[in-house]
Amino acid sequence: MMAMFFAQRVILGKTAFAEVSSALKVGCAEVLIDSGLSDLVPEAYRHPAS
Repeated sequence: MMAMFFAQRVILGKTAFAEVSSALKVGCAEVLIDSGLSDLVPEAYRHPAS
């Protein structure tokens, strides 16, 4: 739930991905990628396509 909240803040430009808590970065990255916004996710948090 919090990862989704921070993903929304990243989308809106209110929070930079780098500012997201380290405990939430993976979940936030997954939400952004699933939303088609992988360009907002640093390369280190992008998972390879399966």
